[in-house]
Amino acid sequence: MLDVCLLGTGGTVPLPDRWLTSLYLRCEGCAVLIDCGEGTQIALHKQAISCKHIDAILFTHYHADHTAGLPGLLLSMAKADRTEPVLIIGPKGIEEFLRGVMMIARYVPFEIRYMQYEEKEESFEIGLMHFTAFGLRHSVPCYGYEVNVRRTRRFDPEKALSNEIPKRLWGLLQKGETIEQDGHVYTPEMVLGDERKGIKLVYATDTRPCESLREHAKHADLYIGEGMYGDEEGAEKAQKNRHMTMQESALLAKEAEVKELWFTHYSPSVHDPHEYEEEIHEIFAEAVISEDGQRADLAFEHEEVKG
Repeated sequence: MLDVCLLGTGGTVPLPDRWLTSLYLRCEGCAVLIDCGEGTQIALHKQAISCKHIDAILFTHYHADHTAGLPGLLLSMAKADRTEPVLIIGPKGIEEFLRGVMMIARYVPFEIRYMQYEEKEESFEIGLMHFTAFGLRHSVPCYGYEVNVRRTRRFDPEKALSNEIPKRLWGLLQKGETIEQDGHVYTPEMVLGDERKGIKLVYATDTRPCESLREHAKHADLYIGEGMYGDEEGAEKAQKNRHMTMQESALLAKEAEVKELWFTHYSPSVHDPHEYEEEIHEIFAEAVISEDGQRADLAFEHEEVKG
């Protein structure tokens, strides 16, 4: 199961009733934050989420509305007596960015580890979550994230028997071990059934529609996409500043055949995004006009066990 909480849905500046964009993900005790706009630690507190146990913080890019909350969050972690290292990942320039952050958050008692992307697409794992960071089209280097929670394959006794696997090795092979014995090499593939559908989430904001996003969003269980503007005037600004309108995100979600779309990164000029709800649903019926604190527990699809 993947616990998802969209802590804030605002872009540019926070508003009294809308925090800046930040996404919290938790799977099997491992927690990750994507983006950390101003006030993120307050948004976490409002959702009763402890900042002490966040394992990694990922950034899409270094504009202030996605990063300015990091000093306060690190100090909140310190106040909560955190001692474990925290991992921070983002585009090129992360070392310079962190030097600036640490001039503000000077007294952090835990180690800060960091990693930066060198390629347009990079993959890594944090706990059971498999991340793929992929390049977007914004005014500065910016990445979206595909997050997959893979499902373990079932043990197939018939396959094990047909491959003449000694029964004493079944348990070890099922756990993923490769075993060499009596001149034979036995691999997990020889006892496991077909791949099973896992959980897929895609998060992408501050971008124009692009092919990399369409490809990564395909068949996602949840796509969290930019809804910066909703009117014609906003559409012109979106093209100029390399953002997406709600309509463009909805069309992309439809093309990618995602199960559900949540909007985020609303412009301060969009006072009530529900104003565009009817128009958006004509494009993509499974679009959600999300609000701060929007939550979901994404679970594996139910499978019937063959008798």
